[in-house]
Amino acid sequence: MQLHISPSLRHVTLLQGKGVREFIKVKVGSRRLSYKILFYSLLLFIFLLRFIYVLSTVDTIDDETKCSNIGCKGEKLASGVLRGRSLRLNSVVPEVIYEILEDRSSEDEIVGGPDIPQSLEEFVNSMKGSKRIDAKTFAIKLKSMVTLLEKRTRTAKIQEYLYRHVASSSIPKQLHCLSLRLAHEHATNANSRLQLPLPELVPTLVNNSYFHFVLASDNILAASVVATSLVYNSLRPETVVLHIITDRKTFAPMQAWFSLHPLSPAVIEVKALHHFDWFAKGKVPVLEAMEKDQKIRAQFRGGSSAIVANNTEKPYVIAAKLQAMSPKYNSVMNHVRIYLPQMFPSLNKVVFLDDDLVVQSDLSPLFEIEMNGKVNGAVETCHGGDKFVMSKRFKSYLNFSHPLISKNFDANECAWAYGMNIFDLEAWRKTNISENYHYWLEENLKSDLSLWQLGTLPPGLIAFHGHVQVIDPFWHMLGLGYQENSTMADVERAAVVHFNGRAKPWLDIAFPQLRKLWTKYVDFSDKFIKSCHIRP
Repeated sequence: MQLHISPSLRHVTLLQGKGVREFIKVKVGSRRLSYKILFYSLLLFIFLLRFIYVLSTVDTIDDETKCSNIGCKGEKLASGVLRGRSLRLNSVVPEVIYEILEDRSSEDEIVGGPDIPQSLEEFVNSMKGSKRIDAKTFAIKLKSMVTLLEKRTRTAKIQEYLYRHVASSSIPKQLHCLSLRLAHEHATNANSRLQLPLPELVPTLVNNSYFHFVLASDNILAASVVATSLVYNSLRPETVVLHIITDRKTFAPMQAWFSLHPLSPAVIEVKALHHFDWFAKGKVPVLEAMEKDQKIRAQFRGGSSAIVANNTEKPYVIAAKLQAMSPKYNSVMNHVRIYLPQMFPSLNKVVFLDDDLVVQSDLSPLFEIEMNGKVNGAVETCHGGDKFVMSKRFKSYLNFSHPLISKNFDANECAWAYGMNIFDLEAWRKTNISENYHYWLEENLKSDLSLWQLGTLPPGLIAFHGHVQVIDPFWHMLGLGYQENSTMADVERAAVVHFNGRAKPWLDIAFPQLRKLWTKYVDFSDKFIKSCHIRP
């Protein structure tokens, strides 16, 4: 069959092949009927015939039920056209598979056994080896395998978190050795008992034209890294004053270290808590609150064993609770920051630094940030590229099922970070932040420690509520102590990197590629470092 169209498009002729010139001539009788419309209509008709043929053929091949009569095919053709020839997933995956996979009632009954595949390879082999396998059997075996592997993964994760908690809660023997050797040096070497700072530099301690930093720590090696990285990266180290606050037992070795390892031209002060006459039990509410806190926890909390034994909570929740149980969070050194206005009555502004961070840039511009009457300059932790680290809101730390919390705070309010904070001490002295902090510590004790998880950030969020000035995230990068997903390019660009979490850089459980940021500020050729076998 051939199609012949006259040059004038007034005649359309259908010619039969093989030389027989039988034809059908169609003449357009009315000039008001466009010959172009007729032409395109004919082409469309031919196309539809081919399309209907293809669809009917696909239906015949794909369909599970045989359908041969014209009425049946018409119904299926109409159905296919109306549905736009969708993939029809419900017919591809039998409904029984969804029913079995969505049934939660049998998950707790699944235990390891010879009938449950232990890996994907075993599952595939068992399916191939079965002479007759239906969708239900397939779904049951698949669900059994996945559920068993999920349970084993959960157990392994929780065990990992528990081991990390134990490792991070203990003092490594190398750090204990360093403290003992420096204490001995302090007792036997007069050069290790120098007054810090030297008498001629004492006036700088109260001079507001200098940049004042405060570090509270009982970890000598960690404090040395913070101090070294701070001074090394300062554009004007002669204007840097670092106030190191420690406890009574660490004072002598801390003084010995910085006496024998001066960071000139920066000014270093080492002071113990007992040097502040007012910092004593009966005068400082935090000390009494900590004592009560320990008694209540010992009486009503099952410790790490009870946390790990909880089968209903997700592993990351258990990890957070274990981390909050770290002795650091119940250490007086972690509560010191709430007394900064009393400790430094002559200073107007300070930058507070935790001992588990590394400074990578000059921090003097922090003192030029406009605080707008706020007290605490901090980085927010509710938005950013890292959804795990930068997704913290008040509900991440406070118990909003308790009426005292839900009545006073917004669960979705953005949280902020402790560890690198600018404190305007002048503005602070005009507020009741410290008193508010003590009040909520007492309320938590009265509520059987149910207002928040352990740690000092939750009461800090409450006490500084309404007094926080948000600063650029560049100044403080978080999470290097509990995740290694941050790209090294982002890490190296940050002004301060914070190893908050269990994987502290001085521990063996630290992430190797991140630990290098910290070890670069440790002199491993130092005689005290070498004698205590502290290695990169």
